[in-house]
Amino acid sequence: MPDATRPAARNVEQVDPDLELLCEETAAEARAFLSVVREVAGGAVPQSALPVLSLALSQVLVTGTRLGAITDVVPARRFEPDLGSDEDVESLRLQLAGLFTGLDDYAEVIDPLTTTECARSRVSDDLADICAALLHGLRHHADGELTEALWWWQFSYLATWGSRASSALRVLQSILGHIRMDADDETVAEAQFDALHR
Repeated sequence: MPDATRPAARNVEQVDPDLELLCEETAAEARAFLSVVREVAGGAVPQSALPVLSLALSQVLVTGTRLGAITDVVPARRFEPDLGSDEDVESLRLQLAGLFTGLDDYAEVIDPLTTTECARSRVSDDLADICAALLHGLRHHADGELTEALWWWQFSYLATWGSRASSALRVLQSILGHIRMDADDETVAEAQFDALHR
């Protein structure tokens, strides 16, 4: 199966230049996010995994917010071309679950506008689901189906991955806050001393 995260030679659909630019920027951001998550899941940055993922989530949320702010993208066709099986993200999900052992599960409000009901979620599931949605759009992009790619990214941002990314970012911020703020006074004082006297 071709790697959807890599640009491919293709017959590119002719679209409005602004939409084409947005599509190319979204594809680049999707590839960057996938690259970071894969590196972190693979253990490339064990000491900075939390801040690196926080930055990646923040950046991909900016991309998603741009998609949510524009008018609805309407694909040229009223049906989605068959892409075959989606790229499997289960191994990535398992790697992330291992990375977040003891910190993976969290509680969230299902929909803050309609209910106070809570559900259990996992950061590893959130990250893997975001990757799956971005990969699906990248496959359309690689086939030159720009409006289909934009439609998918916009729809899936509003329907799923935007809220998954927001939830995961909030959890990571909470973990970082506990790590930084719950430390004993002596440890904090030593860290401040070290930072000031480098």
